[in-house]
Amino acid sequence: MRDMGIGIAPVEQGRVFDRFYRTDASRSRQSGGAGLGLAIARGLVDSFGGQIGLESAPGCGTSVWFTLPFPE
Repeated sequence: MRDMGIGIAPVEQGRVFDRFYRTDASRSRQSGGAGLGLAIARGLVDSFGGQIGLESAPGCGTSVWFTLPFPE
């Protein structure tokens, strides 16, 4: 998945998979999300033995990717 949003600063990229973490502390819950989406995605991908990550740069949007092992 890729968006064309504001991007995520490198210093914050390691935390975006933490529950309830939002990069912009000024955002209220009413203006968007609870900070759970990527944490849930990581939990699901981890439970299947996969990997999840992202690529982002301020002003350039964000890509989130995941891989899952091929079942035998």
